[in-house]
Amino acid sequence: MEHTSAIQLKNITKRFGKVVANDSVSLDIRRGEILSLLGENGSGKTTLMNMLAGIYFPDEGEILVNGQSVTIASPKDAFLCGIGMIHQHFKLVDVFTAAENIVLGLEDEGKLDLKAAAGKITDICQKYGFSIDPAKKVYDMSVSEKQTVEIVKVLYRGADILILDEPTAVLTPQETNQLFTVMRNMKADGKAMVIITHKLHEVMDVSDRVAVLRKGRYIGDVATAETSPQKLTDMMVGHAVSLNIERPAPENPTPRLDAKGLTVYDAMGVKRLDNVSFTAMGGEILGIAGIAGSGQKELLEAIAGLQGLSAGASILYRPIGTAEGDQGVELVGKTPLQIKKSGVSLAFVPEDRLGMGLVGSLGMTGNMLLRSYRKGVGFFTDRKAPRKLAEDVMEQLEVVTPGVNFPVRRLSGGNVQKVLVGREIAQEPSVLMTAYAVRGLDINTSYTIYNLLTEQKMKGVAVIYVGEDLDVLLELCDRIMVLCGGQVSGIVDARSTTKEEVGLLMTRFEKEAAQS
Repeated sequence: MEHTSAIQLKNITKRFGKVVANDSVSLDIRRGEILSLLGENGSGKTTLMNMLAGIYFPDEGEILVNGQSVTIASPKDAFLCGIGMIHQHFKLVDVFTAAENIVLGLEDEGKLDLKAAAGKITDICQKYGFSIDPAKKVYDMSVSEKQTVEIVKVLYRGADILILDEPTAVLTPQETNQLFTVMRNMKADGKAMVIITHKLHEVMDVSDRVAVLRKGRYIGDVATAETSPQKLTDMMVGHAVSLNIERPAPENPTPRLDAKGLTVYDAMGVKRLDNVSFTAMGGEILGIAGIAGSGQKELLEAIAGLQGLSAGASILYRPIGTAEGDQGVELVGKTPLQIKKSGVSLAFVPEDRLGMGLVGSLGMTGNMLLRSYRKGVGFFTDRKAPRKLAEDVMEQLEVVTPGVNFPVRRLSGGNVQKVLVGREIAQEPSVLMTAYAVRGLDINTSYTIYNLLTEQKMKGVAVIYVGEDLDVLLELCDRIMVLCGGQVSGIVDARSTTKEEVGLLMTRFEKEAAQS
């Protein structure tokens, strides 16, 4: 079937200082087709699409829309060309309704007719299979509903070329399937669509064609039906990469962390964690699944001593080598420093990499030093060990940096994450907690991290892995605890459960509340 070109990119180049983000990229985006854009971190995918969205302006090259050369210098120019981009981080006003957010910023003579706008929104929803209440406030919406508002917003403005950046990152499997159904409906209506994603199974499921970038250069494209995840990975990386996650059976699993009755309220008095109890076993990986904001962040921070817990909570820690019958160390009521001084070997990779995990103005050596400076004698601190550790992490995880003293805030998000994960694993902990350890990482590095976590598990470490990709959770973990609305909705065997079962548990309490 022949597809006409909606957009033609010709020799597009974009530089940021000395860094060439896109190097003479030429690419066709076609009508009635879903194009997946793949590439490792720093390959230039989002930069390229941001030039179509009017966020960046190309240094060289030409953009043609419907065969006509155009200048896209702003998001307004992009909309005039029929291009709409749905970003990974939503740009909505929480206190406004869906309809108010959708029409916000539109130039319209006379008084705004919200009733007419709601009618047009309903027509768009019915045409493509969306489900949304125009009068619903954004703060009452699920993540999936907010994403729907963003998509309808660009359709309302007349976009027929849609770019979706990591659209399934925080969706359940059921919500992902619903989104893909809508995308196929839009494709059938002649829309041109680009999806940026790291999830190869989704690429194979929804796209018609795949284009690959590597280090800012266009490598080529291929029909999805004629390729495989392995071939696409090899194209992205430039050499053969194993996509197998090793999952040996747990050997002599022993209780390492026993949590009971964990309840957390935020600064506004909202209950974020509701009577959560579980046991993390040494020698296993315990996965934590849940839609965004289900209490994952508060759970890990409570264990690390960063969140206050309500009365009655208990977190007993038992290090590797604990004698049978030893009650362990109680962590509740202790600060992170007190936990460390108690001899607790706890490592934590937080979700907020630079805000909580690393100091952005320091280099890799300085950030390694933060974990080991108390080992110095008197006023002197041993810098040799942190520097050696920084060099080892840089080599083993292939951190792209000018040097170990280069400020980490100037590194890409993926490289910052490598520094943080490498530092925490190097502490040889008894309990290792990771929040979205591979978020923003390319496939090659992600599998390196998975193997490192498995190595820790085989050393008897209790690994707690908070993740958003259910396929990875099912392949990597031994058990999966599902959180919904701050409560444990189930703990399942990762070897025997299914994506559908976990997806239903992720929304269990929400559905029960809606039905009551």
